[in-house]
Amino acid sequence: MATSLPTPEPTPVSADTRRPDALADAHELNPLMRRDFAVVIPALNEAPVVADTVAALREAFERYDLAGEVLLIDDGSTDGTADIALAAAEGWSAFRVLRHRLNLGKTEAMLTAAARTSRTWMVLYDADLQHEPDEIPRFLRRLQDGWDVVTGRKVGAYDKRRVSSVYNALSRKIFQVPVSDLNSMKAFRREILDGMALRHDWHRFFVVLAHARGWSVSEIDIALHPRKAGESKYQGPGRVLVGVLDLLSVAFLLRFGRKPLLFFGVPGAALCGLGLLTGLVALWLRFVEGFGFRPLLYLVILLVTVGVLLVGVGFLGELVAQMRDEVEAQRRRLGGGGEVLEPAAAAAPSAADAE
Repeated sequence: MATSLPTPEPTPVSADTRRPDALADAHELNPLMRRDFAVVIPALNEAPVVADTVAALREAFERYDLAGEVLLIDDGSTDGTADIALAAAEGWSAFRVLRHRLNLGKTEAMLTAAARTSRTWMVLYDADLQHEPDEIPRFLRRLQDGWDVVTGRKVGAYDKRRVSSVYNALSRKIFQVPVSDLNSMKAFRREILDGMALRHDWHRFFVVLAHARGWSVSEIDIALHPRKAGESKYQGPGRVLVGVLDLLSVAFLLRFGRKPLLFFGVPGAALCGLGLLTGLVALWLRFVEGFGFRPLLYLVILLVTVGVLLVGVGFLGELVAQMRDEVEAQRRRLGGGGEVLEPAAAAAPSAADAE
């Protein structure tokens, strides 16, 4: 249950902060692109900053004549984040709050928003104001040029730059994705998420998985500012280990997920072949050279046994892959979702949806 906290007063946003590049891009947007998008804000215990975030977004929508909707996903906050956001957005029909009962994560927030909006485009925006809302028309302009996914390449001081650089370099090397920053503000077609099985914390690999499915990917430079309040939800050495393991998991899925027998069967067959060769050597030594060497027999048994097991696991993997494909096909036909939401009392449809 949310704690009762005083609602912070949003910091006024001056019109003098408008950016010429954002104004130029906003001027080029067609009427459909101005309204056919949803800004998605995953938020977990962002009470100190969320009022400023809502005020900045509202100001940017008015400044650049945008008519999309804003979905704040309260991801199990315990500090009154949702109530503060609703108070700050009073009278703004484009703003909605969706609540998770539990802290599910950023990936689940993306999926919840995709299931609860009918807009064509989604803009993933963090609640900490490290990126300006002025970037939104820039992303929309690039999408209007025909790209399916647009990512932001952070420019500015970054506490985790070294770790992030290594992670992004490994991702580019392994996945051959044509962008340099995978974990930043991004915009994309909502339909990309249809049929994409994103596991927990796999929002970091959304661009990789989209590119692997044939969607076009581009990037733009975006300014990175110091966090205004609160603390990052993704930090510590444990996050590095989880990120590396997830990277290996995604790499395996993309390369061998459809053909697991290639991963298990090839080394299994190689071990069986090596065991056969070792057995022939043992027979030669026993019956031609006239002496036996028992350790070779044990090695033959080990190699053949492990090889057969690997081939067997490969066949089981093929059965699992086939079942997964059938389940995914059935899910696409049914169009089912899986988000965990509270009753939508505070998530009434916006005026645009009602139309």
